[in-house]
Amino acid sequence: MKRAVFLDRDGVLNRSMIRNGRPCAPTSAKEFELLTGVPEAVARLRKAGFLLIVVTNQPDIAAGTVSREVLERIHEKLRALLPIDDIKVCCHADKDECACRKPKPGMLLEAAREWSIDLNRSFIVGDRWRDISAGKAAGCKTIFVDYGYAERLTDPPDFVVTSLQEAASIILPQ
Repeated sequence: MKRAVFLDRDGVLNRSMIRNGRPCAPTSAKEFELLTGVPEAVARLRKAGFLLIVVTNQPDIAAGTVSREVLERIHEKLRALLPIDDIKVCCHADKDECACRKPKPGMLLEAAREWSIDLNRSFIVGDRWRDISAGKAAGCKTIFVDYGYAERLTDPPDFVVTSLQEAASIILPQ
């Protein structure tokens, strides 16, 4: 069984766009910008043998404010910049009550089946309560990147950090 680091996309790998005081996904490939230190952190995790799987909610697709073509262009750019093994996307809204939308663990469970991942030896890094709750539900160790958003965590994370670089420094010795 393999170990993985599940990575939320917006706010962990790339800069979130702040709109009306809330973090939002970029709406174009032009807006997509990696955060400082992300390539180095991802390279360290890759070198240590972790699978790197992005798990991202993208409800703007369901809302019709971003097209699937734009989403694919953003993910092409992400794959060109980072050695990501897979990208799992939930394009649903909360009202759809699907099994893949975080805080439900569907994307992590699907990846675990496809990639033979031991979830108990894996990590999720996220900047929202949904990421931490999905990781807990899947049995992963959870690392919360705290940006001080005005929202509460439903589940306490295993670790709290300020960046993916700091998260990698916690993951690698374990």
